[in-house]
Amino acid sequence: MSLWIIVPAAGVGRRFGGTVPKQYQLLDEATVMEHTLKRLLAIDSSIILVAVNKEDDRWQQLGIIEHPRIRTVHGGEERVDSVRLALECLHSEAHVDDWVLVHDVARPCVRVSDINKLIDQLIDHDVGGLLATPVSDTVKRVLNGRDIESTEDRSQLWAAQTPQMFRYGLLSWSLKTAKRDQWQPTDEAAAVEKLGYTPQVVEGSRDNVKITRSEDMAIARAIMAYQQEQQ
Repeated sequence: MSLWIIVPAAGVGRRFGGTVPKQYQLLDEATVMEHTLKRLLAIDSSIILVAVNKEDDRWQQLGIIEHPRIRTVHGGEERVDSVRLALECLHSEAHVDDWVLVHDVARPCVRVSDINKLIDQLIDHDVGGLLATPVSDTVKRVLNGRDIESTEDRSQLWAAQTPQMFRYGLLSWSLKTAKRDQWQPTDEAAAVEKLGYTPQVVEGSRDNVKITRSEDMAIARAIMAYQQEQQ
């Protein structure tokens, strides 16, 4: 049984703004993408498939592309499309029971220890699961963009992160089904849940932030400095 890693990186990051996609923004002396991939390369001896836009001319300029465990595949219009296309590239190599980890390219602060914990806790699980953290803020359900309808019970709410880890066969089937039904799940777990399966959460760290807007760069930079001090 093998373990594969997929990094969807074909997005343009509309909410981030600017002309340079967020994955190519510099965090100190390396891009967000390079930081993310270096952490993933610390996991086992897994092959990493990076799904980029076929018109992306920045990826080819990064030295990390030459790493023997990194492969380049073409992504799609949406994140789910990139993951599905990467899975299709593995159809002649991956076994149905192989594990696949999918990680957001814009989560460069993920802790290697958390990824290893995810793998260790799910390796014998029937379905798979994901890193997540319990919600600590009070959560409001809002109508019309501003009117509060209710306050949610946060005791059962968790904020999903990545990596998300599922069997190759199950994940491929769930994403193909979503495409057939013209439905776009926001993460892999949602697609698996739609088929009636129950993924498991593994508690991660709150510093596994996702860079979405430009101000998140300062947060990621501060987290990386803090993590470095703790080593």
